[in-house]
Amino acid sequence: MSDIQFTKEIQQQRDFFFSGKTRDIDFRIAQLKKLKQLIMENETKMADAIFLDFGKSEFDLYTTELSIIYTDINESIKKVKSWSKRKRIRTNVLNMPAKSFIMPEPLGVSLIIGAWNYPFQLSFSPAVAAITAGCTVILKPSELPSRTSAIMAEIVNTHFDPGFFRVIEGGVPEMTALLKEKYDKIFFTGSIPVGKIVYEAAAKFLTPVTLELGGKSPAFVTAKCNMDVTVRRLVWAKFLNAGQTCIAPDYVLIEKSIETTFLQKFIAEIERSKFAVENGNYVQIINERNFDRVSAHLSGQKIFYGGKMNREQRHISPTLLTDIAFDHPIMTDEIFGPILPIISFTNLDDAIYQVKQRPRPLALYVFSDNREEQNKILSSISFGGGSVNDAMMHIVNPNLPFGGVGDSGMGNYHGIAGFRAFSHEKSVLHKSNYFEPSIKYSPHTPSRLLWIKRLLKWS
Repeated sequence: MSDIQFTKEIQQQRDFFFSGKTRDIDFRIAQLKKLKQLIMENETKMADAIFLDFGKSEFDLYTTELSIIYTDINESIKKVKSWSKRKRIRTNVLNMPAKSFIMPEPLGVSLIIGAWNYPFQLSFSPAVAAITAGCTVILKPSELPSRTSAIMAEIVNTHFDPGFFRVIEGGVPEMTALLKEKYDKIFFTGSIPVGKIVYEAAAKFLTPVTLELGGKSPAFVTAKCNMDVTVRRLVWAKFLNAGQTCIAPDYVLIEKSIETTFLQKFIAEIERSKFAVENGNYVQIINERNFDRVSAHLSGQKIFYGGKMNREQRHISPTLLTDIAFDHPIMTDEIFGPILPIISFTNLDDAIYQVKQRPRPLALYVFSDNREEQNKILSSISFGGGSVNDAMMHIVNPNLPFGGVGDSGMGNYHGIAGFRAFSHEKSVLHKSNYFEPSIKYSPHTPSRLLWIKRLLKWS
């Protein structure tokens, strides 16, 4: 497998990009409309594929994946013309008379590496951003949900020019071969260890990279929260996709005075929800390797609630762990499964301090109706994005850039942020020929230097 090469495919895309076709806005809009139509026509096939891969229902497929893709496409079709226009900006005094503007231009050939947990959304949404910006796309979906990977390849490779948009399936050998090639942009969604490999490969060619990674996203719950709403929203957010969501609450920081009530209501909401694949609101763990990884967190643990496991069915029930401290082993890595540690606190400042000592999370959630508490948490902790009195829903607002910071990633996308992720903002100064001051030319006299200093102060 070491002889796998994709040089020909990448050159084909580079030739297509250099042809200038993707710079035409009408061409981009036509391709976006085509992709949307193809996805709509194949919704049933996509639903069948993802259910066979890990039990995701048609309802969850639409609400957590397709609806976001459609939103991104609709937003791009509506706004790509305005996003692509050159934008006039102020010209400083030293350059007068002149005008200045910024011209967005596509970066070129892009490699998009998708993730398995929301395989359609995390592959097609970045592709939408790349197409909107005018890039060509090599899409490498995750091989773990093999049927969803196959349907994406079928949709794209039978309907698009391979020089413009192509899906390449495969595992580690194909990924390794792809990363040996030179691109103008790489977009990766996945784990931190693999993200480092991608970043290192890109560095050899000085290729700009967007990394959408993960991390341990905390949810603060204070005594000033609306308890019933908080519990319902947190239960939904944590156990959606069986916890296999990069922005799922990874652990809850609960004010000690309300911990008992919170746990009682939390368990009642779990039981009311009846999480199960057959009920359409739960999924399997993606494969046995990940099942073993997640279930290992429960080895030797005193489980407060849940903890039922079935390796053959790749099922782990919603599980709560209490009496957890920040130095507990489960607080080291992102859980990425249906296990929720609960950490109580009596002093909010101390809880904030503990979170700040750890890698910056992809998401953070604050459940409190107190403005002072909200502002203290939001302003004290660095994180990618988040919500107040909700969890995960910030991702569905196309006007909010989505991305991480520090260990949780770099760069943003969705809406105009996605367009910018695959674009270069070219700066242009357009100088008039009607007047040319001699101040910058020789001889370099003291009076000319004085005027230059004055003009700089006025600029």
